[in-house]
Amino acid sequence: MAGIESLRIKIFADGADLDGIAKLYKNPLIKGFTTNPTLMNKAGVKDYESFAREVLKVVPDRPVSFEVFADDFGEMEAQARVIASWGRNVNVKIPITNTKGASAGPLIKRLSAAGVVVNVTAIMTPSQVKTVAEALDPKTPAIVSVFAGRVADTGRDPVPLMTECRDILKSRPKAELLWASPRELLNIFHADGMGCHIITVTHDVLAKLALVGKDLDEYSLDTVKMFYKDATAAGFTIRTRAAAE
Repeated sequence: MAGIESLRIKIFADGADLDGIAKLYKNPLIKGFTTNPTLMNKAGVKDYESFAREVLKVVPDRPVSFEVFADDFGEMEAQARVIASWGRNVNVKIPITNTKGASAGPLIKRLSAAGVVVNVTAIMTPSQVKTVAEALDPKTPAIVSVFAGRVADTGRDPVPLMTECRDILKSRPKAELLWASPRELLNIFHADGMGCHIITVTHDVLAKLALVGKDLDEYSLDTVKMFYKDATAAGFTIRTRAAAE
């Protein structure tokens, strides 16, 4: 199989663990970083802006995405402009709709026209990608995040859907398609194979990068050793006839 070094896709680390971000920043394979309010809440972040500025100290020269969290589009726009001011490498995540299902298309259009690099998030359909493409300014870079992992959770194959989304975005060559919410490391190769530009990968999945290309006989033996070690450490016993004799 192809190795990580042959991938064309850009890998962005997805998480809100500052120590983990600092460690991954040292890995040249990681081309950018993303986070969101849910990940930040789970990580115990209390001050959104302070955390974001700490991340930008650790990651001064690669793309970093921070998300707005207002539900009113006017407040969402105000937050987006403040977030964009935090650094030249900041991408502003805008949800495709608010909680009422109203399209963020007009807001995306205003921000993109103003030169804000948006990362439109929570997308799951080609029609939503078409809405975004029509709203984006052709001169402004952008990221279009399609949640392929969540699509797969519904029993649908995300690859044909992502391929259709890629084709829709051809009208906006400065917009990059992002495969969001991958469920396993193999998804990196799926996304690369269908021509996706970026994939976000959580820190726990990124920890498996060292396994890419590993000899399967060796991996099988390692697994047997793990089971034996863990059973021994737990002190498990079964009374057998041989032991009784």
